Amino acid sequence: MMIDIDLLLAWGATFKKVVKGNVIFNEGTTCSFYYQLVSGRVSWLNINEQGKAFIQTIIEPGECFGEMPLFDDEPFAATAMAEEDTVLIRLHKSTFMQLVKENQDIHFKFSKLLAQRIRYKFMLLKVLACHDPENMIGTLLTYLKKEKRNFCTDCSQLKLTRQQIADMTGLRVETVIRSMRMMHEKGLLLIDKGKVYC
Repeated sequence: MMIDIDLLLAWGATFKKVVKGNVIFNEGTTCSFYYQLVSGRVSWLNINEQGKAFIQTIIEPGECFGEMPLFDDEPFAATAMAEEDTVLIRLHKSTFMQLVKENQDIHFKFSKLLAQRIRYKFMLLKVLACHDPENMIGTLLTYLKKEKRNFCTDCSQLKLTRQQIADMTGLRVETVIRSMRMMHEKGLLLIDKGKVYC
């Protein structure tokens, strides 16, 4: 979901640069802003007590993130971290809510976005329950490609590392590497010089 940047600026939004590896907001903290990615990439993740990360999703330019607390006044459900040097635009929460109230089309776009994110979670929970790594990885990649996320639109190259796939599925990176190699041998994906294509 992307709100026009000129509209955001007209409502008082500001740009913010975030250096690779820096946290934008932490899970459990209070939400003060609407965030939209202009350039770079952001991981939206949870970190367990042992320090292992579980990536909920990777945000690409044009997408918003951390929007749930804007609507339910609860704390952030995940941490947002810059995967690379990033520029984002942010608008104060109270101003964002007024913008949504005055622009019904934006409100409907957010309803659709939230429904899509819930559907993605249902799909992911379903494949996680099957405990079949190839199926888990295949379903995740099929979904991401269908949604035109984390793939090069010109050559269909996956823009995720094997570690990121492991962090998104809860699998060990060794399992992801082995499973993807088997998927390559079955013709389900192409691995060429270490790069993955679907």
